[in-house]
Amino acid sequence: LGRLRRNSKCTCKISFFNPRTAIINTTKMCSDLGITQEVCAMQVSKDLAGVSKADMKDVVIAYEPVWAIGTGLVCDSDAANDVHKYIRTVLAKMYDDEVAQATRIQYGGSVTPESVDQLMGKSDIDGCLVGGASLFADKFARIVNFDRDV
Repeated sequence: LGRLRRNSKCTCKISFFNPRTAIINTTKMCSDLGITQEVCAMQVSKDLAGVSKADMKDVVIAYEPVWAIGTGLVCDSDAANDVHKYIRTVLAKMYDDEVAQATRIQYGGSVTPESVDQLMGKSDIDGCLVGGASLFADKFARIVNFDRDV
């Protein structure tokens, strides 16, 4: 972990920061053009270049559709889950199925009290990154206390 590879932002974060998060962003244009998966695969491959299988236990991936951040828009929970599943297939090709399933993949894109239950009820969404809603105690409490059984 002590090595620093300048071509890999995730390796940099593993070397110097905690938590060790690789952030995968997509734009509305990616969605409109139907290239979200390709963009995610490219970013995951680039960001994890040089990260060993053993070091993957310390990596969290965050999928953030930037068109949803701060806009009040939320990616449909099924669509978000599909992206998370696809990221796992990329990880399986890079490492193996065990790493793909063990890697925590979080969703971050305007998580709200209204959207958290649907998002967290999905099979491949392991957590949420909460932005503006965390500034309001009642909203944040509702998000933290989500209902997975919805």
